[in-house]
Amino acid sequence: MDIAAFLEWLEASGLATRIRDSNYLFPLIESTHVFGLALVFGTIAIIDLRLLGIASTQRSVRRMASDILKWTWAAFALTALTGSLMFITNAPVYYHNFFFRAKMLLLALSGVNMLVFELTAGRTIHGWDRAPSAPRTGKVVAALSLVMWVSIIFMGRMIGFTTSRAAVAVPPPAGLNFDDFLQRTPNDSGGTKNPPPRNK
Repeated sequence: MDIAAFLEWLEASGLATRIRDSNYLFPLIESTHVFGLALVFGTIAIIDLRLLGIASTQRSVRRMASDILKWTWAAFALTALTGSLMFITNAPVYYHNFFFRAKMLLLALSGVNMLVFELTAGRTIHGWDRAPSAPRTGKVVAALSLVMWVSIIFMGRMIGFTTSRAAVAVPPPAGLNFDDFLQRTPNDSGGTKNPPPRNK
């Protein structure tokens, strides 16, 4: 099965159809996705700002990471699940969307960025754990992390604006002009009302 056929299969699956045709499921899933993403970014930002020496400079980095990152991973799992559920409802369109691909790339790069931290500044954290800020490498990683997560949020919003399933507007009937929209007809009570729309 090639990728195109697989995407079509996903979109035609019973779960995707149920989510797509429901008046409540997709908005609920999308809202949960946004909530999870906000929690992911918020908790990561706390750590990054600490590494940069901007906030919570009196707290131990390792203690903060231990308290906060468990919430980050839980929120990330929730976001990944809800994102996948939204993806299957319109899989071929999302897959070929530039902003979706950019978001996925940024997510991968953020993982690489985290790995770089673990292999560099993270290995010597016992030496600067209570310092006001991380070493230079740690600061660079933290700054890149903030930039990438803000970009991920931006790309996510752009996906919604560029993958609409709205139908193409039907052109107005021949002979209809702007004056027709301004015309008003009297009603039974002596007032005025707009004329009923013309059949298209």
